[in-house]
Amino acid sequence: MQIYKTKGTCSRQINFTVKDDLLQSLQFVGGCSGNLQGISKLAVGRKIDDIIELLQGVKCGFKNTSCPDQLAQALIEYKQKNS
Repeated sequence: MQIYKTKGTCSRQINFTVKDDLLQSLQFVGGCSGNLQGISKLAVGRKIDDIIELLQGVKCGFKNTSCPDQLAQALIEYKQKNS
């Protein structure tokens, strides 16, 4: 399991697993429970490159990031460490 400490969001952490470039599991710690459960259900089973493309740059209100954007950042970091 990978652990990513979020920056600039209500959620504090993202726990996830990847196998064969597919997101296998996803859990946000903290944040808006219903929204983040929905994002998790939509993202699990997808290719990580597709998730990055869809979610990178999404902003929350006046913040420069969001929980979806932080997921994209976590997956980018994962790819850099595991390529």
